[in-house]
Amino acid sequence: MAAIGILGGTFDPVHNAHLAMAHAAVDHLKLDRVLFIPTGPTRYRPPSPTSGDDRVAMLRLALADEPRFAIDERELRPDASGYTVDTLRALRHEHGNAELYLLMGADQFEKLSTWHRPDEVKRLARIAVFGRPGIELKQPVNLIPMQPMPLSSSDIRSRAKRGADLSELVPPAVANY
Repeated sequence: MAAIGILGGTFDPVHNAHLAMAHAAVDHLKLDRVLFIPTGPTRYRPPSPTSGDDRVAMLRLALADEPRFAIDERELRPDASGYTVDTLRALRHEHGNAELYLLMGADQFEKLSTWHRPDEVKRLARIAVFGRPGIELKQPVNLIPMQPMPLSSSDIRSRAKRGADLSELVPPAVANY
């Protein structure tokens, strides 16, 4: 049975911590593949300042040398609901008996009960969590061991606007983009 990790986010831009998380998940959970799913407009947060096309282009550059990583653009479609549960339903339908793992940071895991249809999210996929500095998990969870990396896309965007060096933060092809 295939095991697929699902890593959603704005990826604005995709950075080295995203890639490290995906590699850690592949190793720890024995995943066959990780789907990077860039989010589109949602009702619950402001839209990404970067177009979906540009974010997908950066993902393609960052993932080019890793055959276990793929991009799923469904949440960028105009008719996408923006809800994880709808994406998981579609993936469950497409991948049948595959083991689906929803990969998320501890900060998001702590908020999972506030998501749209959280119980269905948990039925559709196993939850696997990356620790975050300053967040103490209050319930048992499938924790993916990984050294936290203090990177944020908003900080990277700010550095890029200033013309600062991004070489330690993003893959070289993304920095060039």
